[in-house]
Amino acid sequence: MTEQNTQAKLKNLLKQEKIQLWNPPYTQEDNQPGDQHLLELAQRYAPLLHLPAAEVGGALESIRIQAVRRGKGNQTFRETSVATLELLLPRDAKQEPKRKNYLETRLDLPVQQLVDRITEEFSLKHIKLILNGRTLSTDQRLDEQGVKNHCKVMVLKVSDAEQISKEEEEKKNQSESIQRTQKGFQILSERDGSEDPDTTPFLEIADQKGNPLKIPHKEKKALILAMGFHEKGRSLMKRKQYDNALCHLLQADQQFSKCGSALLSSVDNYAVLQLDVVWCYRALEALSCLEDSRSRLQRAEECFLKCYGEQQQRLLMIKGNTGREEVLFLRLYLLQSLLSYIEGNDRQARVLLSKVENLYGRLSPDSEKMAQLMALGFTEREARLGLRACGGDLQEAAIHISNRRQEREEQKQSERQKRRTRMEFISRLEELGFSRRDAARALHHAGGDVDKAYAILQDSSQAAQTVSQDTVSPEKVEQLLYLGFERDAAEAALRLTGEDVQSATQLLLDNQGVLSPDLLSPPSTSTSPSSEEASTSSTSPEDNELVNEVLEDISRHEEDYLDLTLEEESELISRLKTYLNREAAHTV
Repeated sequence: MTEQNTQAKLKNLLKQEKIQLWNPPYTQEDNQPGDQHLLELAQRYAPLLHLPAAEVGGALESIRIQAVRRGKGNQTFRETSVATLELLLPRDAKQEPKRKNYLETRLDLPVQQLVDRITEEFSLKHIKLILNGRTLSTDQRLDEQGVKNHCKVMVLKVSDAEQISKEEEEKKNQSESIQRTQKGFQILSERDGSEDPDTTPFLEIADQKGNPLKIPHKEKKALILAMGFHEKGRSLMKRKQYDNALCHLLQADQQFSKCGSALLSSVDNYAVLQLDVVWCYRALEALSCLEDSRSRLQRAEECFLKCYGEQQQRLLMIKGNTGREEVLFLRLYLLQSLLSYIEGNDRQARVLLSKVENLYGRLSPDSEKMAQLMALGFTEREARLGLRACGGDLQEAAIHISNRRQEREEQKQSERQKRRTRMEFISRLEELGFSRRDAARALHHAGGDVDKAYAILQDSSQAAQTVSQDTVSPEKVEQLLYLGFERDAAEAALRLTGEDVQSATQLLLDNQGVLSPDLLSPPSTSTSPSSEEASTSSTSPEDNELVNEVLEDISRHEEDYLDLTLEEESELISRLKTYLNREAAHTV
């Protein structure tokens, strides 16, 4: 990291003086260094950087070699269309940690060919390639995904059976993990709570006070997928599996991009995700992805500003304090300080680090106070969050934690009462002759109003009976048969949609061309309120297994993302202070 800092400063000086190290007298015709001129330049710059001339000379030679290689790469690309890519390899795959790794390739080739070459040349088994925070698709060409000459491509390991324990070897590999996570949360995103929550879990998007948010179905689906991938990624981060975590976080980022900007600015999840991605870059020593890291931290800061208010006044109004959320700003400023240092901006790095140390002093838990609160029966998490919320005041923290427990209990009681009332209404509608499934969906569609639900069921039943008595148009059936659907499913879909071919096609596509038995047979009493509901819930054993699997990674505590122990942050603060003190030491 100190090498990056020194080189960044030297590049600024070279740019100011318009010195081109790849040209004479610093580089000779045979691309060898002009030693005497480089030595004179190093001796001139050393006092400005407060570093030994030998260290500055080594950094200048590294910059020169990179510039010469880049020039040769440009010429090769112009003449042969063969590009040079810089590979950011996993730490344990680097034979020489300080040496940069390059690979030449045409850009009109599928990514899979590049993956195959990297795995063979660097003895890796399963990898993913990341460019500017996006996972490259293996079945598309490099140039179709924005890969250009001299791009930096990050290489993430998926798994390595020779280096993992037997227990981990038995787990699904990373690509399967991502697919299972996506499938599980897709099932949950389609569930709307119309089924019995005891047997069919569903997810609800709530605000910072726990109140459900009304979000358009399409955005809600994307948001649940995004938050699901984020939770899985955070779970992997806690286990220090940063390669795997980053893949899931980038999937979350992709889903968040499908949500409207108004929605993203009203919740802090998107900002926290940006911090987590850059934190993974740091852990993987991939902060040379400077452009992507800087833009992500900028987005995080802007999102926090919109969500919390300029002086966090909106957060103060909602929650009554800002202490818990301040850990997010500590991590934000710490990462910004680290990037500033890598870019050679020591002054800015010190300013930001000062803000970090100020926050750390306030937010670092007092072990004695933590012990006293835990002796009262509170958990370690409650004690830590409570002390931060109350500025370290022990008595206030105890009261705050007790109040939060009571609020959560009251919310649970309210949910239980809603569930009991709902089950009573469903039973009442069953007694009137409607199926339990249809009654549950109608009640959900009516917002819990049993009279409205009854009216919906009546209207739906009459409409269904009318449709079932009609003869389905043979021409429209043939259209669906031409698309590859079975006759029974095609006729049922046309009946359910009032013979609207487009709607019937969509219904069949949503159900993979196979409608459930209750839809294939003519309805006796009623159907669900709308054809869209036909695919919204699935209770097969396989689906339930997937749902239960992904739910394991969702914390039951709504403020889990704020419960940072600050141990990793403390280590990084110490490292940064050591780096920044180098200049003062050399000056003395």
